Amino acid sequence: MTPSRLRILDVPAVGAALDEALGATTGTAERRAAAVRVLGVANGEARAAIAAEVAARPREAYRAIHDYAWLTDQIVTLTLDAAARWMHPLANPTRSERIAALAVGGYGRAEMAPFSDVDLLFVTPYKQTPWGESLIETVLYCLWDLRLKVGHSARTVDDCLRLARGDTSIRTSLLEHRFVWGAEPLAERLDERLWTELFEGTGPEFVELKLAERATRHERQGSTRYLLEPNVKDGKGGLRDLQTLFWIGKYLTRARGPEDLMRKGFFTADEFTIFSEAAAFLWTTRVHLHLLCGRAIEQLTFDMQVEISAALGYRSTRGQRAVERFMQDYFTHAKAVGDLTRIFLSALEAQHVKPRPGLGRTLRNVLTLRRDRTAAGYRLKHGRLDVADPEAFLADPVNILRLFQEGLSTGTLIHPDALRLVAANLALIDDRLRNDPEANRIFLELLLGHGNPERALRLMNEVGVLGAFIPEFGRIVAMMQFNMYHHYTVDEHIIRTISTLSQIEQGDLIGDLPVSTEILARGVNRRVLYVALLLHDIAKGSGRDHSELGGEIALRLAPRFGLDADETEMVAWLVRNHLLMSDTAQKRDLAEPRTVRDFAQIVKSPNRLKLLTVLTVCDIRGVGPNVWNNWKAMLLRTLYAETLEYLTGGSQSQSRPEREAAAKSALAEALEGWGEDEIRTECARHYAPYWLGFDTRTHAIFADLVRRLPEGEPAIDIELDFGRDATQACFAMSDHPGIFARLAGALALAGANVVDARTYTSTDGIATAAFWIQDAQGAPYERARLARLRHSVGRTLRGEVVAREALKSRDRIKKREKDFVVPTRVHFDNTASDIYTLIEVETRDRPGLLYDLARTLTANSISIASAIIATYGKQAVDVFYVKDLFGLKLHAEGKRDTLEARLRAVIDQADGQTS
Repeated sequence: MTPSRLRILDVPAVGAALDEALGATTGTAERRAAAVRVLGVANGEARAAIAAEVAARPREAYRAIHDYAWLTDQIVTLTLDAAARWMHPLANPTRSERIAALAVGGYGRAEMAPFSDVDLLFVTPYKQTPWGESLIETVLYCLWDLRLKVGHSARTVDDCLRLARGDTSIRTSLLEHRFVWGAEPLAERLDERLWTELFEGTGPEFVELKLAERATRHERQGSTRYLLEPNVKDGKGGLRDLQTLFWIGKYLTRARGPEDLMRKGFFTADEFTIFSEAAAFLWTTRVHLHLLCGRAIEQLTFDMQVEISAALGYRSTRGQRAVERFMQDYFTHAKAVGDLTRIFLSALEAQHVKPRPGLGRTLRNVLTLRRDRTAAGYRLKHGRLDVADPEAFLADPVNILRLFQEGLSTGTLIHPDALRLVAANLALIDDRLRNDPEANRIFLELLLGHGNPERALRLMNEVGVLGAFIPEFGRIVAMMQFNMYHHYTVDEHIIRTISTLSQIEQGDLIGDLPVSTEILARGVNRRVLYVALLLHDIAKGSGRDHSELGGEIALRLAPRFGLDADETEMVAWLVRNHLLMSDTAQKRDLAEPRTVRDFAQIVKSPNRLKLLTVLTVCDIRGVGPNVWNNWKAMLLRTLYAETLEYLTGGSQSQSRPEREAAAKSALAEALEGWGEDEIRTECARHYAPYWLGFDTRTHAIFADLVRRLPEGEPAIDIELDFGRDATQACFAMSDHPGIFARLAGALALAGANVVDARTYTSTDGIATAAFWIQDAQGAPYERARLARLRHSVGRTLRGEVVAREALKSRDRIKKREKDFVVPTRVHFDNTASDIYTLIEVETRDRPGLLYDLARTLTANSISIASAIIATYGKQAVDVFYVKDLFGLKLHAEGKRDTLEARLRAVIDQADGQTS
């Protein structure tokens, strides 16, 4: 791809142009300005030529890193030549008036992204001279005027060694120094003294320093390679990790290039190929990222992921968007970097270069003393499990699974050499092994038999065993879901859900998950639960409904794992319905009797309910940090409890009049200090849905609000609802059309996210509306913020602020989120409630969405009884329980079609705005 260097920059021609321009001017400042003009044009044209080559061959963009480094060499050299000849000429330089310009860091390695820093080291023989200071100053000003980001230092050789001894960053940058211009003997002397006086004999120290630096960097970047918007340069599995391996290898062996890591025995030829392919992919991504952003941006943001995937020619398939296929490749290479790091560190340890940490050494010694009698076929190497006889080990492929079983059952870490052996022989995992009863028995025992299987599963996945043993799983390895809801790749999500299940079993999460902990403590079929979690998302990206296809896959795989017919059918049912409980709890009104009844008719038995509850909890908690909260916990606990009562003939089987009477009786007990007449009036004020829609605490709040309702103004009560992890806002006011929309707009303007809402009108025309809200971080409002929230809501309700106008600026789509495809879907359901029509709207989330939808429904004479709001990243699902103007369901198809068109229109109008 790389054009001839002459096509990038005709160095002799530029040099001649410089001489001509500088010869025609006098004075340092004028000549510097003339040099910048000539070099600016040349540099701009050269960079355009490299960018054109990248555009012409986008998948070979990694080659451009050497072109950018070469171009930088020429610009720096031309600048230094011009400064030394025209601006600071020196007829008879003394021994002190010599300078060597060296490239260091990434520039020294001759690998530069389009907007990488230019790190220069000016080496002088003795203390800096006035001539040297003037020359360096002129050169730096020229380079800065050319808009290059230059980092520089001027030091003697002694200074370099002294500073490098105490600073790892300086030592690393000097490790990759490269002579560019000037007195080359100075550069040679620095090189010789670095190796003889500093690098030699300090290898173990440097290794420990770089590994500690790597760990700190990973912690700063997020400690996982599966971040939604990874940092290509510094993130886990990124370029810096590969460079760290080379730095260590070079420090220890004077390797000249990454290929020397293979020659020195750190990698096999196949492993070095993986190294090279990962480096090429990551550099290609980084080059495109810089060019698209026009500056040094290292984070692969959502909008850049879309643009780079398009530039690289990725195409969407039936089951995956182009950007998801690109990111799957990205995470596959990031995972490969992790594998290479493990192999590399093993080689260091074998060469006694990487000392074992004190705590690790102690633990390994303890393990060694405990396990003098290792299982047949294994040995301990540095306190870790290794294969005693590789040839005998590979003679029986089942041993591959036995290795992970032995490591998990004994709590012994598996040595990287054993993992390396397995990774090099994955071809042994064929259909014969996949269908081997002993191999499948061992695999099921890995899941069930030795505490938390997370470590074994993650290691099997990283080495490639999991995907080879279960090819359906291999297809989802490193698969990204392009949304802001799923924080991990599909395979990582599955492993985390299984880990969560194990933690619940061991009682580690009893505080957060008391119901699930109790279900498991009382006993359920563990085989079914673990296998269902392993398979619940295995059909993602297929183009079909992943729940249905996953159920079909479960019918094939569960018997292979050793499950009987009943267990297999239960696993398949759980996989097919693994979203049912979550969707019901988060998208339906649990106070509506039909909700629990319909859900129970699908679940059918308490045993299924218990298994589905635990699976749902694990699934949600495995989505990402902060996705699980008390609000979701409350919804699931409520649905579980009421469904269990229904299935076992409890209070859910009571008639509506019985439940209404019970609610009134509970309120009467709660209203302390109220007279009997007052209580009787309050109980007669409300219709049946009110009593079934709120709990006793909320009934009491509204009773107090109505009792002290001011003339012509709303009564407001806003307080924390800790049980729901939300803030409850209750409003009582005279009823009029559009109340729900007006309240939704007031809350949206206050920055509140509504998660649940319902409103009822009393027999005497008073509207009672309750909203459960959270702040922008998905948490309840702190007490200190409640007064401000009340004031903001009050201003809007008094008409001091017009919600529609004020919300326009907040509803603009952010640029980095514009490529999230969130199709709009409007669905009407007349069967999910006995008295209401359900309108379910799925679309892109934004602050004013609920207000706009409610306003549109009101404008079309639709009365809103309640609204349930669920968000999944950038997707919102707003469900309204409604009636028409006459209190009836929306049966007329023409009216529903008109209403859908108007709802879509208000959504499309807002979605057209981008910030």
